Amino acid sequence: MARYLNRRNEALFPNLQREDYHVIGRATARFNCIAHAAGDSERPWWPVEEGDDRAFWPNEIAREESVEAFLAAFATLGYVTCTGPELEPGFDKLAIYADPNGRPKHAAKQTLSGFWSSKLGSLQTIEHRTLEALEGDSYGRAVAFLKRRSE
Repeated sequence: MARYLNRRNEALFPNLQREDYHVIGRATARFNCIAHAAGDSERPWWPVEEGDDRAFWPNEIAREESVEAFLAAFATLGYVTCTGPELEPGFDKLAIYADPNGRPKHAAKQTLSGFWSSKLGSLQTIEHRTLEALEGDSYGRAVAFLKRRSE
């Protein structure tokens, strides 16, 4: 994969400076990283207050910013927790990033090649080689992994 230079992305995520990555989707605020990981490009996903229509969140899941709530939200799509980010043919995989306080900040989904696809806030969607590419002050680090059988 050719390295795609994007100074704004690299300023927010310094590890991208030493990573092979490229932009695969244009900048938009229409959806966020959680929605991207869930396969939804029509609306953002986030556990906002009930009745607040700025973002979608499954009704049956606690509206709280916790890794457990995010795991439960993805479980509504058939995901179960797993031990790590290694590529498993026949499975879709996700990684949830959290800050040092355990507050979720980002989700990435694995591509068929074993790379990771991430929507960077209202910026572009990128494909990156490692989960470490986005670790740091903005997103924390990958703390939980999920998988489901590919459709």
